Amino acid sequence: MKKILVANRGEIAIRIMKTAQKMGIKTVAVYSTIDRNAPHVKFADEAVWIGESPSNLSYLAGDKIIEVAKQLHVDAIHPGYGFLSENPDFAEKVEKNTIVFIGPKSDAIRIMGSKLAAKEAVKCFNIPMVPGFEKAITDIKTAKIIAAQIGFPVLIKASAGGGGKGMRIVNREDDLESQMDRAISEATSAFGDGSVFIEKYISSPRHIEIQIMADSHGNILHLFERECSIQRRHQKVIEEAPSSVLTPELRKEMGQAAVLVAKSCAYLGAGTVEFLLDENNKFYFLEMNTRLQVEHPVTEWITGLDLVELQIRVARGEVIPFTQEELKISGHALELRIYAEDPVNDFLPSVGHLDIYKLPVGEGIRVDNGFEQGMDVPIYYDPMLAKLITYGKTREEAIQIMRKAIDEFRIEGIQTTLPFGRFVFEHEAFCSGNFNTHFVEQYFNADILINKISKEAEIAALIALKQYFEDQKQVRLPN
Repeated sequence: MKKILVANRGEIAIRIMKTAQKMGIKTVAVYSTIDRNAPHVKFADEAVWIGESPSNLSYLAGDKIIEVAKQLHVDAIHPGYGFLSENPDFAEKVEKNTIVFIGPKSDAIRIMGSKLAAKEAVKCFNIPMVPGFEKAITDIKTAKIIAAQIGFPVLIKASAGGGGKGMRIVNREDDLESQMDRAISEATSAFGDGSVFIEKYISSPRHIEIQIMADSHGNILHLFERECSIQRRHQKVIEEAPSSVLTPELRKEMGQAAVLVAKSCAYLGAGTVEFLLDENNKFYFLEMNTRLQVEHPVTEWITGLDLVELQIRVARGEVIPFTQEELKISGHALELRIYAEDPVNDFLPSVGHLDIYKLPVGEGIRVDNGFEQGMDVPIYYDPMLAKLITYGKTREEAIQIMRKAIDEFRIEGIQTTLPFGRFVFEHEAFCSGNFNTHFVEQYFNADILINKISKEAEIAALIALKQYFEDQKQVRLPN
């Protein structure tokens, strides 16, 4: 494998290219019109324009990307995450063009891309699942009967969904019809598939996911867990590894379950099996993400592994070079996703110009970044700018380093989730480990953050004023 095309943009494109270059592999970037001067374009060995700025004309244009790969004699395509990474038709076309798809086979993507098909695939392995009806429903009468049998509250979920789209919590029967209509409409709009199903709503869960890696020689290993319970709009914002609540016994049990899920679809490469963990430490299979995860750096830090390198080696047909028994957890890692969003305005996107953009540096700090000072944040794509990852020998040390790194990360010109991150990492519930997926609803509101920012600005102004008077005194001293 001498040349890889990275079918993505931003921080993940650069992340993949760094590992490829470390392995002596040439890289090809693809870019849209608005990304023509983006860092990932400059970083690659070659770069090719593939279309106008909207993603459906560029980063989702699978046939164009494959054509570029063929023209440049590319050996493999790495899709990153998002865009085409979980599109089975794209993976299949890559395979048919005798190009290596750095990811699972298209059949596995297809099975796990449908929550209903995924549940069916893992059923025979006795994986614990949330009680529910495992067939698509559109008829409200049937839905009412099923919901009554399961017991309210229930969760309506899009079968082809993700990122909280096509998902509705229903607390009583009177709301079922309207919420179902909304879920079907949203799922159709987002995924082109209005299939929904109903399951029991687990009221206070933690979101725990297990990283797995599988090769073509029958080896499937788990690389421990990540805690992903700090979310807004059902989307992760903060992740950590390991989880503060898993015992060694529970970690082993969940890891083995994740391996069986991967086995159920003949999985290949890096993937993540997601579970809900209730207040009684019972876990339930949620879904499988058939790609590299945004939060993979926390796993890399506690295991000492490069997951992108493992992906490439597995795609080349190599054997995973270690056993399950050789894997150990070392230290603790945290990740904050830095989105161009305004946390005091319901996390709405905040596009604009990066007047100041300076990254923190230091021991225990890693920034996976896709922007630079002077750039505009485009409206066409996911609003994530970078990922701030910190590592310590203990959870407490990782938190302290994270707080320092947040304070040193300077972004001006747009609003970001940095202040929200500071709020979380200073909150007693997070620091104690006593939290769940409702953290934002339970503890966070815009007024708290506004007051905190105002107080910090007031203190900064007083310090500046005091320094001014000190400087004035020194100026007069020679007399």
